[in-house]
Amino acid sequence: MFSAIARIFKTRDLRRKILFTLAIVAVFRLGSFIPAPFVDYSNVQACIAANQTATGLYQLVNLFSGGALLQLSIFALGIMPYITASIIVQLLRVVIPHFETLYKEGQSGQAKLTQYTRYLTIALGVLQSTTLITVARSGALFSSTGGPSLPQCQNLLTNDSWWSIALMIITMTAGTGLIMWLGELVTERGIGNGMSLLIFTSIAATFPGALGIIFETQGPNTFIMVLLVGVLIMGLVVFVEQSQRRIPVQYAKRMVGRRMYGGQSTYIPIKVNMAGVVPVIFASSLLYLPALVAQFNMPADGTTPADWVLWVQANFTTGDHPLYMLVFFLLIVGFTYFYVAITFNPEDVADNMKKYGGFIPGIRAGRPTAEYLDYVLTRITFPGSLYLGLVALIPLIALATVGANQNFPFGGASILIIVGVGLETVRQIDAQLQQRHYEGLIR
Repeated sequence: MFSAIARIFKTRDLRRKILFTLAIVAVFRLGSFIPAPFVDYSNVQACIAANQTATGLYQLVNLFSGGALLQLSIFALGIMPYITASIIVQLLRVVIPHFETLYKEGQSGQAKLTQYTRYLTIALGVLQSTTLITVARSGALFSSTGGPSLPQCQNLLTNDSWWSIALMIITMTAGTGLIMWLGELVTERGIGNGMSLLIFTSIAATFPGALGIIFETQGPNTFIMVLLVGVLIMGLVVFVEQSQRRIPVQYAKRMVGRRMYGGQSTYIPIKVNMAGVVPVIFASSLLYLPALVAQFNMPADGTTPADWVLWVQANFTTGDHPLYMLVFFLLIVGFTYFYVAITFNPEDVADNMKKYGGFIPGIRAGRPTAEYLDYVLTRITFPGSLYLGLVALIPLIALATVGANQNFPFGGASILIIVGVGLETVRQIDAQLQQRHYEGLIR
């Protein structure tokens, strides 16, 4: 292992890529601590310190921004606008035939889809930065986390004139654009997928703080138990993420000119977790809507809110309520089937196989192949959806049992992204090592 790591830094091209990636990550983390214009840095820090163990409305976005959201920094929005834009463009392929045509055109069509994603990212950046500044200006940013509301939390901005708010919106939107550019630079010149690595960095940056809070509030025994459970969960997640159903495919021999093509055997890998972390993000975002609506319907004069507002706050705010867990789990299962049905089309796979002379042994080409792939996909998606739902519930169960905060590091979207990005990056490093030394990172 250590000799493989030494070979990484002895290889000039690979060393340059890794150092470039680390430099971009350092710039990304530095921007997460630079406050936006007209933000009272001391008041923001006091509110963050008072709400360290709180949970609530903005915790998921704060997790993906590496803590930059609640800091009101120039990178406050993090990578979330790009993630949302990518998911929207991907879903629009089902609704808009032009998008599906562009996707099938190859590299040129996908370049246009990427350009549309960039434009949508900037638009979402303007919308989300406006919302964030409006909430911070009203003093509801930290009160929505369910923690103590200090007087400083009502005065997070030093100037609330229209031109200062416009400058903050422009700054945060420009920060989103810069993050998108940094991610594309890493993809082009660094190692791994740039956007995924920036998300990985944001989540990994919250691990030490989350573990430190558990140690301070729950003691060393709970801290050690959390670490042991975390190692076990990480091992199980790696096992499931690597698991796949391999459907054998045989290609018939054919003559092209004087050459013989085909005749080889291969397989179609269908992963147990085909949807990745997207269903968890979908379900979390959808469950935040009732809390958001209830937040904006709170009386400003301090009177008793409506009964439905109290019910939403009691059941859909903290995350440790059984009804919240049940709805969260069912939404993840439903979104898993929905997303897999969109991203994997058995009919397209069957048509491509038929076009190139491929067939599944024992299954006729064409429609029977598509029906067989759909049957296998439906059966393997069921345990995958249950797996996603259980992993996503780990932080909520920890919150209800040991009192750990909802940013429990070893569970939910965080552990899925950490493991997925880590495995993919290791594979890319391993492939580049094998090209140069005939010996990879992992033996």
